[in-house]
Order: sequence, then C-alpha cells, then structure tokens
Amino acid sequence: MSFYASAINALLSSDSSLLDLVEAVRALPYGRPSDRTVEGMLRERRGTCSTKHLFLAQALRERFPETEPLIVHRVYTLDRARARDLFGPTVAEIVPEDGLINVHRYLTITLKGQRIAIDATFAGPAWDGRSSLPLACGPGRDYPAGEDPDAEKRALEEQHCDPVVREPFIAALASAR
Repeated sequence: MSFYASAINALLSSDSSLLDLVEAVRALPYGRPSDRTVEGMLRERRGTCSTKHLFLAQALRERFPETEPLIVHRVYTLDRARARDLFGPTVAEIVPEDGLINVHRYLTITLKGQRIAIDATFAGPAWDGRSSLPLACGPGRDYPAGEDPDAEKRALEEQHCDPVVREPFIAALASAR
C-alpha cells in the first residue's frame, strides 16, 4: 500500500466516497505545518492550500482515477473589501490599502463529463458532490500545474508576490480559522 493510500485510510475508512474524502481534507484546520509537506500536514493535522491540494490530487488519482484531478495555481489580487468578504475583518486589516497579490492552489476534477473546481482549503457548507466548490480567492489568472507543483508555485510567488506583505496575510489566515 502506498504512502497516500495509507494516509487516506488513516483519515477515512476504505469505503469512503469521493464526497467523504473531499470533506475530510476540507475539515483539516488551515495552517502551515512545521514541515511544509503532505507528510507534515498529515502528521500535524493541518494544512494550507498547497499541502491539502497536493494530498487530495494524489489521493484522488489513487482512489478515484476517473476524476482526473489537475492542480491549478491562481495568481490573484486581493483588496481589503474582498478579504473582508472571504476571511473576515481581522484578516482584511492585514491587507494593505492597495491590496496584495497572492498565489492560490486548488484542483479541478472531472465529474459526469464536466470539469469542476474543488477547493478544500477551508471548511465550509457541505459540498453537494456534484458542483464546483467556491474558490478561497478572488478572480485571477490560472496556471495549470505540471510535474512539480511546489516548484511551480514557488516560482509564481517569487514572480508575483511580496513576501513582506504575503507572510503576515498567511499567518492571519491561520489565526482566524
């Protein structure tokens, strides 16, 4: 049994549905594990958009290959008003007056011949198992990930994000959840 299959079994029983798997990942608290890997996420039972979706993509490939999971990175601009709508007033106060640029990771999967978005970053209203989950970011430009999603996301962050602004924002998200 592979590492990911073992991790799935640790999170869920072997007869869990696709919906159960997605909801189990969504239920993990938001926060950076001390080791920013899937292994760290599973060990510490918390994760970010990066670790949760990397895990979920591999788990779906193994358990539900017909879903054809694809990792996507979205470069987006977040202003205070949108931050307030998405994350509340405490996080919004961290966002600079002129906004910030961030990179968010989510998945698309195929269900009944349609591609839908799956964003397991935060818990929320129960997923219906059929339609897209709302993305935990604003509109932006999407970049489908290739063979090394982590390196690709780091490159997008280096190109687009200001770490002096982004790091307090990520910390505020973890504290607010």
